Amino acid sequence: SFDWNDGLFDVTWSENNEHVLITSSGDGSLQIWDTAKTKGPLQVYKEHTQEAYSVDWSQTRGEQLVVSGSWDQTAKLWDPAVGKSLRTFKGHEGVIYSTIWSPHIPGCFASASGDQTLRVWDVKAPGVKLVIPAHQAEILSCDWCKYDENLLVTGAVDCSLKGWDLRNIRQPVFILLGHTYAIRRVKFSPFHATLLASCSYDFTVRFWDFSKPNPLLETVEHHTEFTCGLDLSLHNRGQV
Repeated sequence: SFDWNDGLFDVTWSENNEHVLITSSGDGSLQIWDTAKTKGPLQVYKEHTQEAYSVDWSQTRGEQLVVSGSWDQTAKLWDPAVGKSLRTFKGHEGVIYSTIWSPHIPGCFASASGDQTLRVWDVKAPGVKLVIPAHQAEILSCDWCKYDENLLVTGAVDCSLKGWDLRNIRQPVFILLGHTYAIRRVKFSPFHATLLASCSYDFTVRFWDFSKPNPLLETVEHHTEFTCGLDLSLHNRGQV
């Protein structure tokens, strides 16, 4: 285990070294850790001026990039081999809760914010690529479909999950209702194109298949406190 002097809000594994991970912290910094060297962080990047709430390592081949999102309303692009950020993305008018790389399109990431928008960015282009007014509430989480490069899901304080097709953002392609408090994290399945999982401040984890007339597959009520995070195993189909 590693110790840091502030709360850690998110973590991402390196895609090129199985021992390396990056955490993001309440003091605005990112920490790079090596599980083979447990002395302390290999490196600390301190540029965000408020909580660094999300961090993600790029998923497409041929690039080693990290994106972070902060309560300072900016996202930052990092190359872990370079000691400072490569670029800062401004545009959100509220805190950023989630920054997720596209698993399909190199240099493309999405961000979800308290300003009620989902935004899509291209690291090679100036400004924001797409602004989706996805909810009339703070959006705490977003994720990309692993099987469709145009499909994203958002989860918000209004207790709903919404699916968005980037080619037509006027209406969501699906809305999933059932949670009774804010949705904190949503993830698409790595194995099934229409399956996703969400967790919420209502203490539950829910599994959905948005292709079905009754999309709620299962509600798991094992937790006795807020469920703040979840992920799906890449190796074991049934494991979360």
